[in-house]
Amino acid sequence: MNSTSPVDMFALTIGGITRDVPLVRLASNRRLPLVEFLGDTQLCAAAALELQKLLPENAQVLFTCETSSIPLVHDLAQISKLPYEVARKRRRPYMNDPLIQEVASMTLGVGETLWLDKNRSENLKGKQVVIVLDVVASGGTIQALERLILRSGGKVCARVAAFSQGKPKLELKVAQELPIFDGVG
Repeated sequence: MNSTSPVDMFALTIGGITRDVPLVRLASNRRLPLVEFLGDTQLCAAAALELQKLLPENAQVLFTCETSSIPLVHDLAQISKLPYEVARKRRRPYMNDPLIQEVASMTLGVGETLWLDKNRSENLKGKQVVIVLDVVASGGTIQALERLILRSGGKVCARVAAFSQGKPKLELKVAQELPIFDGVG
């Protein structure tokens, strides 16, 4: 860690790309590396290449939620040649008969709601769907995405994430596990 900085940092490496990312403190006094894919095209591309190795052969559609996983799933879709869909975190005026799913997020400490427009959900119907996330901690977001897939008539064939923090209580393929730091630093 870099002790000369006012914020403790963690050297994160994936696919040969290294970034110094800040450690953020949770209410529990634990600290986690903050991975930010937005605006970092090199990190996204490197992570997408690692995730491509984890995709099952029967995958037909990638599925994520906004916001930080969008550039990651976009890069993964380009290299895998698979389409993708995105659940939104708020209702949009254009949505027609959306599916609504609550998220129990232990990491954030606040509940969220995911929205999937009925027209977009049709793209999951009858398909083998891979859930793609940037970072998974408790698994609450994955469980909510799974429910949206099932309600859309799709089947979850895999869950993949660039990073995990802690031990999610579900089957998950991860490119890299991140540490959790206890106490003050």
